[in-house]
Amino acid sequence: MTALPPGTAPGTRADGAEGAEEAGAAEVAEAADTPEGAGEVAEDSAPAAEEAADAPDGSAGDGAAGEDADEAGPAAEGADTSAPGADGAAGTGDGSAELSEAQAELAAQRELRARIEARKAEKEGAVAAGTKLSGQAADLLAAVRAVESGEKAGASFFASAPAPRRPAPLPDAPAPVRTQAPQPARVAAGPEALAAVRAVLSDGGAPDSLAPQVTDALGEQAADVLRTDPWQLLAVPGVRPEQADGFARALLGAECGPDDPRRAAALVAWALERASVQGHTALPIAAVKAALAERSVPDPDEAVRHVISEGVVLVFEDGVAALDGGTADAEEDEADETVPVEVLLGLDRYALAEESLADGLARLANAPVKDDGSDWAAAAAAAAAAAPSPSAAELIRAVAGNGLVTHSGGEAARAESAAVVTAAHGLGLRAAAAAHTRDGRRRLAGAVGAERAFTVAALLSGAEGPGRDEDGALALDVLVVQDAPQLDVEGAAMLVESLPDGCRLVLGGDPEVLGSAGAGRVFGDVLAARAVPHVASRTPDPGPIGELVSGIGAGELGQVEAPGKEVVIVPVRDAGEAVHRCVQLVADSVPRAIGVPAEQTQVITVGHGGSAGTRALNAALKERLNPGPGRFAGFDPGDRVAYAEAPGRTSVGVVGSAGPDGLHLDCGGEPLVVPKERVESALRHGWALTAHQAAGTRWPAVVAVLPGDAAQGLSRAWVYTAFGRAERHLSVVHGVDQALPRAVAEVPAPARTTRLTPLLMALLRTPEAE
Repeated sequence: MTALPPGTAPGTRADGAEGAEEAGAAEVAEAADTPEGAGEVAEDSAPAAEEAADAPDGSAGDGAAGEDADEAGPAAEGADTSAPGADGAAGTGDGSAELSEAQAELAAQRELRARIEARKAEKEGAVAAGTKLSGQAADLLAAVRAVESGEKAGASFFASAPAPRRPAPLPDAPAPVRTQAPQPARVAAGPEALAAVRAVLSDGGAPDSLAPQVTDALGEQAADVLRTDPWQLLAVPGVRPEQADGFARALLGAECGPDDPRRAAALVAWALERASVQGHTALPIAAVKAALAERSVPDPDEAVRHVISEGVVLVFEDGVAALDGGTADAEEDEADETVPVEVLLGLDRYALAEESLADGLARLANAPVKDDGSDWAAAAAAAAAAAPSPSAAELIRAVAGNGLVTHSGGEAARAESAAVVTAAHGLGLRAAAAAHTRDGRRRLAGAVGAERAFTVAALLSGAEGPGRDEDGALALDVLVVQDAPQLDVEGAAMLVESLPDGCRLVLGGDPEVLGSAGAGRVFGDVLAARAVPHVASRTPDPGPIGELVSGIGAGELGQVEAPGKEVVIVPVRDAGEAVHRCVQLVADSVPRAIGVPAEQTQVITVGHGGSAGTRALNAALKERLNPGPGRFAGFDPGDRVAYAEAPGRTSVGVVGSAGPDGLHLDCGGEPLVVPKERVESALRHGWALTAHQAAGTRWPAVVAVLPGDAAQGLSRAWVYTAFGRAERHLSVVHGVDQALPRAVAEVPAPARTTRLTPLLMALLRTPEAE
């Protein structure tokens, strides 16, 4: 492999229009230099939220990671700041009469949260306080103790209790019935409640169309809540602090001030929710104070003490960094040989989910497996003989004697974890594998059989899978989860909570890809804890694309030999030329020169906005590939679309027809109906996607477009994920000059502040962890 010349990308260089016909890829960054871009609007719109996440800024926290903020649908593409929540007002249907998979998944999430709240009510005692705190940390501890002693009203701080042990189903138990997980009914707000909310919104100068969203967020008493505390409007997705301030001024008049404790509490909750969109489950107290200062809170220190005493947030000690920036305290600590402690603030929603996940993983790791593992030796030997890599046999041996195992590797390594399912099934165990996307499930089915391959979402909702036993646990003895980096903390907690004692769990995936759309860094945190057996695959991804992507994962953008034009570089000067070359490549050059038709070629880009973002590229590609008037809510039969089924999960399909139940799609041969009330909010054209949307899916050909304004949105994880989506051919429309090799060598994925690693290390004391 030779070094990449300055300003180029690996592979065959296609100079000029003639060379551009060989192959090409479109990669576009949107307005990444806007500081407010990252995670600004967490509305139920996938592209809008992703667009925010793609920006390099981490304004909600210290370098917050905006990996992928895919929300329930890709609706609002621009935010109107003139009225509260105007940018989040689009598309909040109550759902169809029939329960869709997405609704079932959300209902299952509500069920888990209800269980977590029940656990929270049972917890006893306070969070362990540090014995060597000083300065602000001591003030925080005093506030907590004031709550505990009853001197101040507010919620107590709870310590984690181990999750109750669930007995494993007996081997001779009758076959379970595959039913959906219990579905708590969602009660829509009545007309009187909606009318009362509309009146309050009108009095505050907010659009009354927000009423359904307000009642969803605040409940039946939303009108009374808003009149008592107008800043609670910030609980509605898409509403910004300046909009809530205007709403409060209209309702409160002279009583409204920047130092109002209600405002501080709402702003802290908003900052932490915004941080969760960027992947954080908690934030350092300094970051929370900075967010308050940015919003003109006169005394951020006092505001933080107030929200702690009122139980708005939970307090955690990380023990890795100093809380106070003052040199006096630092020198005193050095003299006393004390370890400075970093104090984190978090919302109970994510804190309890993280604790529940840690408890569940520890339960699986510590519970004895259902057999002694002796029968697995023959399966490991067979895998060693059949597989091209010894990693498959090594993984099977690790799974034989352990309830929790991690497995890392690239695309080729997926066959190794699939071999575990095949081996377990051959031993008469109930085994299954789960992937993040429909495409991942399709590839899994080819390796383990369709009857044992599912998506994680369908497995949890009950739409697919082996069914549940009498205790509500999944009827499984072995579960392999591929695409584990795409698990957020709440989804992972639900999954682990659904597994019985004695079930073996394998968390597998590529740690170099972009992380989950939701809060948490589950796979990375489990790996960092070094508390369970881990098998790193030694199977390299094949071909020039595999060689290129492997180098990117190591921080090196090298030039690879591509005799079959597997990798082609198309240099461009500006965004307009990037769009032109992209359309030319998808519609003509790649089909003619590579033999991959346009319907199997995917364009991947950094962001949604800008002159060469997904919106501009999709408009140009539709005009060339499937022009039409947009018969069905802006879509025509034959349009390629991206459907955001749930946060962080996008399915790509082709529009077939429309009916009274919604828009009918063909997703790789699998029919899918988008409910009509979700078409506007959850569906967008899908010839061009972001790398976050594309994670978990692969295509025969990929065109990555990188115009000059994409530079600030690039990172090593982004390049690795985008380039790795290609199976046979990768074209790079390259206009970022040295920003591409610099991003690969110097720009890691933004860090996420999470608590799972120390929780696991405390629960799983192993020789490796010591």
